[in-house]
Amino acid sequence: MNDFGALDAFKKDERGRRFVSPRLSILSRGPRLYSTRRLYDEAVAAGWMTEIVDPLSLSIIVSEEEAQVLREGWPLHPDAVIPRIGFSITQRGVRIVRQFERMGVHVSNRGDAILRSRDKLTAAQVMTAHDLPVPQTAQVNHWRDVERAIHRIGGVPCIVKVSEGTQGSGVFLVRSLREARELVWGLLDQRKTVLVQEYIQESHGRDIRVLVVGGEVVAAMRRSASGREFRSNYHLGGHVETVQLPELYESVARRAARVLGLDVAGIDLLEGRNGPLVLEANSSPGLEGIESATGVNIAAHIIDHISQQYRFGSPRLDEVLNRRRGHGTISISLKSEPALIGRRISELGRIRDSVLTVLRGSDHIFRPDDELVLQPNDEVVFYGDLEMVKAHLSGSPTPDAEPHQDQYEQEAAEYYQTEPVQQQGWHQPDSDESYQHQQEYQQHQQTQQQHQQSQHQREQSDLV
Repeated sequence: MNDFGALDAFKKDERGRRFVSPRLSILSRGPRLYSTRRLYDEAVAAGWMTEIVDPLSLSIIVSEEEAQVLREGWPLHPDAVIPRIGFSITQRGVRIVRQFERMGVHVSNRGDAILRSRDKLTAAQVMTAHDLPVPQTAQVNHWRDVERAIHRIGGVPCIVKVSEGTQGSGVFLVRSLREARELVWGLLDQRKTVLVQEYIQESHGRDIRVLVVGGEVVAAMRRSASGREFRSNYHLGGHVETVQLPELYESVARRAARVLGLDVAGIDLLEGRNGPLVLEANSSPGLEGIESATGVNIAAHIIDHISQQYRFGSPRLDEVLNRRRGHGTISISLKSEPALIGRRISELGRIRDSVLTVLRGSDHIFRPDDELVLQPNDEVVFYGDLEMVKAHLSGSPTPDAEPHQDQYEQEAAEYYQTEPVQQQGWHQPDSDESYQHQQEYQQHQQTQQQHQQSQHQREQSDLV
């Protein structure tokens, strides 16, 4: 399976015209693993020229001219990539994924999303920032902090886990403070990042795995632990069964995948007394247990989604928005700017057109209407000339915000008690004071012309 799938590179459409089959690379160190084989078989069946590639066999070339991925000295440039990056090679594998992204190759899960989901603390921070429910969690950097951390999350029993781990590894149920302190001491001595997490008693020994593909739930199963084991992972001998998810559980799973940036995700939910809690997210979910439990061809769903999406690029939005010199995005929370609360977008003055979006709870109001009224918990995202936006928000004057020339002419006319100044020139001043005012006005004209010339040169430079 290390060579492209056994099918002709040239296919024929319904009109008999020949075309080249798209090329798919599955990054995996385990070509015989169930999930890898299922994805390979479904991709070949869907008409993809498919190969399984060990990510550690690849080299990358980074340059200003061209980004390349090399395999045995030859460039590798597929149309799409499915990363099945194991935990032990996360950093090295993500470098390869990012290189494919720079080459414009469609990647089912981006490198940054893989990293976010692999670190349990980072994932929890991202999800809680988007109002998703998670078990209370504390990071502990010293064994002396264990007792306080456990008190904050609800006491013992509790869960002690390392921040990075898969398939239930590095997860422990402790029932006393002494046991917790000793365990944390040992993990910290191994230079692990240690988390202490709330124990959800009503969900002991079971959880729900939800498979989300392209923002839609395609399958779900309940996993139950065997015997005295409290971890419900399928690879630890857990039992699996299909489950019909309530809409709330589906919604939470979809949102978790979305905020973590995962196009293909296994979202693990606990059944709390007040509703679902997101335990963690997996960027390379196993398919064997959930396909056998539900009968759903999840591999086909993944390949079908990639077939629909691979022609469309997924640029990094921050890179696109920062491409023009001096331009970018900044956000401001109305909690820190109460003067903006209750104002309409139209009342923001010169930066009104710089409002890119308003974040309101879980809503994303893109290019809001001028009549939208800002609320206390809103966060406003601006895009444009950063100096101009910052200066306006801070109340500082900017060259763009100075009065127009006709305004100065009107003020000067009122000062001299004459008609508005015509283009022919100024009236002869009658005093030193009026002469000084005239000099200030002429200086302003020169400054304004210089600013316009400088702005024109910057715009020409940006176009180049």
